Amino acid sequence: MGALAGRTRRLRFGMNVVSLALRDPVLLAKQCATIDVLSEGRLLPGFGIGSPQGPEWQALGIDTKTRGRRTDEALEIIGRLWREDGVTFEGRHFRLRDASISPRPTRDDLPMWIGGGTEAAIRRTARYGTGWQAGAELPAEAGRIVAAIKAAAAKIGRTIDSDHYGAAFPFYFGDRESAVMSGAMAAYARRTGRDPTNYFAVGDAATIVSRIAEYVAVGVEKFILRPVGPDGETVTAQTRRLIDEVLPQVS
Repeated sequence: MGALAGRTRRLRFGMNVVSLALRDPVLLAKQCATIDVLSEGRLLPGFGIGSPQGPEWQALGIDTKTRGRRTDEALEIIGRLWREDGVTFEGRHFRLRDASISPRPTRDDLPMWIGGGTEAAIRRTARYGTGWQAGAELPAEAGRIVAAIKAAAAKIGRTIDSDHYGAAFPFYFGDRESAVMSGAMAAYARRTGRDPTNYFAVGDAATIVSRIAEYVAVGVEKFILRPVGPDGETVTAQTRRLIDEVLPQVS
């Protein structure tokens, strides 16, 4: 993202999403703030809890049962470091005394997009988030979560902009039975333990536009579309088709 900040001038960019419980919140707050400064305010940070099936937890010796509490503490720490001169924090997993970062972000209200679809993630988004980013949730489930976040935020006197609810899905212009898709879907199933059958949008531009419309109908207005491909050349070709064939229909 630092390279993107230096190479571009108008593009806004972020991560989808960083697993907070695997990171040091002070270092991550500093990294985000610095990239935001380098890009003159174009960073869109996204944070999540991470999949318990990922190999990183065992590699780092972190109990997956602590993911939620670690994430909540980290979100509070990061938000305060972005806004305050000195942060003292006493938590179960993190403790700080008069900590600070420099430079601070260019914006006092640097966005904080939150991922996840559990009840805890809904409460987390309502409390800390400026936006919500779906992971593997299909349109019907995404709509339920959007409504739940709005209700939870209202209960604590917060609001999230109506156009700050997002969805993400992989796409492929081609045949679902192709070797490329078979490999991608098998890898997704291994990594997440989820059924990939309905998650991938595979076919032509109409297929992708139809999937976008399903999300829009339930209150989702931001999208992260991930091209499927075994190499950079294929991914680039898929992305160009998205730009040429899909964007004119939805912009």
